[in-house]
Amino acid sequence: MIQAFLQRLARWLDRPLFPWKKLVFGFSFAEFALENWLLFRQYKVLQKTTVPKALEKEIDQSTFEKSQAYGRAKAKFSFVSGLFNQVKSFAVLYFNVYPIVWGVAGTLLARYAPARFSGEISQSLLFVYLFSLIDLVAGLPFAFYHSFVLEEKFGFNKMTIKLWLTDMVKGQALAIAFGVPLGSAFLAIIKKTGQSFFYYLWVFMLVVQISAMTLYPILIVPMFNKLEPLKPGKLKESVEALATKLKFPLAELQVIDGSKRSAHSNAYFTGLPWIGKKKIVIYDTLLEKSTEKEVEAVLAHELGHWKMNHTSRLLFISQAHIFYIFALFSVFIQNRSLYANFGFHKERPVMIGFLLFNEILSPTDAIVKLLLNIWTRAMEYEADAFAVELGYTGELGASLVKLQIQNLSSMDADWFYSSFHHSHPILTERLKAMGWKGDKKVTVDKSKDEEKPVKAADREL
Repeated sequence: MIQAFLQRLARWLDRPLFPWKKLVFGFSFAEFALENWLLFRQYKVLQKTTVPKALEKEIDQSTFEKSQAYGRAKAKFSFVSGLFNQVKSFAVLYFNVYPIVWGVAGTLLARYAPARFSGEISQSLLFVYLFSLIDLVAGLPFAFYHSFVLEEKFGFNKMTIKLWLTDMVKGQALAIAFGVPLGSAFLAIIKKTGQSFFYYLWVFMLVVQISAMTLYPILIVPMFNKLEPLKPGKLKESVEALATKLKFPLAELQVIDGSKRSAHSNAYFTGLPWIGKKKIVIYDTLLEKSTEKEVEAVLAHELGHWKMNHTSRLLFISQAHIFYIFALFSVFIQNRSLYANFGFHKERPVMIGFLLFNEILSPTDAIVKLLLNIWTRAMEYEADAFAVELGYTGELGASLVKLQIQNLSSMDADWFYSSFHHSHPILTERLKAMGWKGDKKVTVDKSKDEEKPVKAADREL
């Protein structure tokens, strides 16, 4: 039934004179205009000079002004980098760069690769790598500026240029190591399963996603960061007691050296949502700036996500979205007019078709992002409420304010911008929903008398 409908739709859309390129350009510029209109609305909020009334007892004026300045700096960077990417994308499509790079990939394979590497799959993989390399080189000035100018100015960057370059090389190596087999399998499945390929591709991607959730914390994270067991102490005992109370299958409490790259803070748990043991990972920056009870409150919030099956629900939604994308792709995979509009008159490579299809699909991204943000915000409120029910109202409220201060996150947001760009409610909304009322300024400095679970001197930087 579904397949028959999709085939009829494919025949109807394959029209020789259909202006696909104009349609893609129109979608692209409309999306760019929307993003920058939203950014402009947010920028006006970031120009405010007084602390929001809901936070005036907790946030001092100097911290608020620094947060606003950081937000404006990020907004300006976002506009400039977005404009650059928009011009680059326009040039790639307008001047038919795809067929040029596709031809270069074919020539390189014919000249330098063994005969067994000839064919569409090898050419597609080399094409993707060449294009990603072009994007990497083109984006280097922006990546460098973001880390070593913008983040450095506000005290967040902790990377050296050597570490930055090392991360880049590791990233490229991982992209090749995982991209080649996964890309080959992706294309082979489409080639071998005919019009019903999207069913098989969907199952394959589900296996890939579950495997990634399992292997990422074990294989990938240790390549970039050092993980150590949380040292014995009051915090460890409290978190283990909380996990036992909630029947959370805790395998290990770990500390990650997030300060190696950034001063931002976070905490999370890893593992499949429904089976197996799980690890809780805490950033060293969070430990150094928060009390034991505040860290415990943050982890109670994270355990709330687990208790209410938020990870499982997000996995389900993502899989439904992936199935929708692959099923719709089957409508365009052999669309001759689409390929011809972008310079492919004789060949119809699957990888090229998928890239062009994503250009057409891009307007729906804004809608999907909006709906997903609405859903994830509801989950954040639920996780906050879970921590509140466990008795962490004061500690969670204080920790959220501290994280806001430490990360210099925006204290306020335009409601329309926030709807499209914030997966979490803004701080004032969360504190109001929790019923938390602070009565004093919050500082990120811990009490000198309190036992610190982790000291900077205990870590290898």
